[in-house]
Amino acid sequence: MVRKLLSLCAVLALAAAMPSHAGPRVLATTSDWGSLATELGGDKVSVYTATSALQDVHQVDAKPSLVARARTADLVVANGAELEAGWLPVLLQESGNPKIQPGNPGYFEAASAVRLIEVPTALDRSMGDIHALGNPHLHLDPRNIAAVGKALTARLAAIDPANAQYYQSRGADFQARWAVAMARWDQQGASLRGAKVVVIHRDQAYLCHWLGLVQVATLEPKPGVPPSAGYLAGLVTRLSADKPKMILRNAYNDPKAVEWLSPKIGVPVVTLPFSVGGTPQAKDLFGLFDDTLERLLAANR
Repeated sequence: MVRKLLSLCAVLALAAAMPSHAGPRVLATTSDWGSLATELGGDKVSVYTATSALQDVHQVDAKPSLVARARTADLVVANGAELEAGWLPVLLQESGNPKIQPGNPGYFEAASAVRLIEVPTALDRSMGDIHALGNPHLHLDPRNIAAVGKALTARLAAIDPANAQYYQSRGADFQARWAVAMARWDQQGASLRGAKVVVIHRDQAYLCHWLGLVQVATLEPKPGVPPSAGYLAGLVTRLSADKPKMILRNAYNDPKAVEWLSPKIGVPVVTLPFSVGGTPQAKDLFGLFDDTLERLLAANR
């Protein structure tokens, strides 16, 4: 009898610890899309994010713990455009979960909702790590977030029709708040237009495109290719003669390269969150853009 009572108590404790809702379980590949899914899904969804803002999402291991999450997921929210090409296909295959396979309602790609930039006209391995569909780092343009938000709202309503009205209401509320925030960001960022910047990798392209920043150099001679000593020397000569305003570094980047370059050309390094969680201030998508602009504006004074 005592053993039965203990077992019953254990079951009741486990039930109390579980989420009160039985809505869709969402597996997001990045913190940005995890944050968006939380904004739209509220307490009707359970969101797990596969990576953190301090990881390079190109390079992630499909660990057994992630496979277990995928096995029970109702919806995968991926970035797409080959950003997760090195690990997500393996994760999906190992999960054995038919709901979340590409082409099914339980698989969603943010890239499908927007027009990508920097789409290559030719593909050649000598060009470096080129993405065939275009630059995948689309989340750094808030206009893309709005477009993805509309598409993801519709997908949540489709896979969980019992709560469709709830998702549509939250989606409309998010779009209204986002539009107000975008108007503020556009006004704040107007002074940045034309400012010259150096980046490490071409993952700031959408941010530059939105704000009108002029990307004059990359620390990588080609995408994904480490710089040689000769390349860096040439970069110092060129940038010393025509100085940019700032060097942009993402929170997940190794700081060594930019810390080496900065004093040689007399240009400050600006560390940006890049993704939700990249800095203490970037706690959600609104904080991501608030903090990004604040850091850029401080360096542009």
